Amino acid sequence: MELGDDASEVTVAEARAGRAKAFREETRARRMEIAREAQHRYDAKVSWGVHVGPGTGHGELWTHVAAPMMTRLRQPQRLVLDTLVDAGVARSRSDALAWCVRLVGQHEEDWLAELREAMQSVDDVRRKGPAA
Repeated sequence: MELGDDASEVTVAEARAGRAKAFREETRARRMEIAREAQHRYDAKVSWGVHVGPGTGHGELWTHVAAPMMTRLRQPQRLVLDTLVDAGVARSRSDALAWCVRLVGQHEEDWLAELREAMQSVDDVRRKGPAA
């Protein structure tokens, strides 16, 4: 279904979310088959996602694994997390840290993409070097 140029942001967002949900259901059997093969071959979990719409369209991840992670923070950084918890933005320091990481990912997408490209160049140069 095509939306008119006069469609509100809410209507567009709902249409994208609906299309993502439909795509998920339509491709479930094939994705599960691919996941079984990949998990067997690479001994790792497979995550799925979709982007609907150009540029900053709707994006979703499905069956992604949340891996526990340990980090050392100084008191001022812990206070930031505690403030988010106290304000009800997050349920725990762990949720607050995840919230911060998501926020940086959303607002610094171009910078992170450039950084990933640079790291890929570093990996390419390492591979061309002498064998370790």
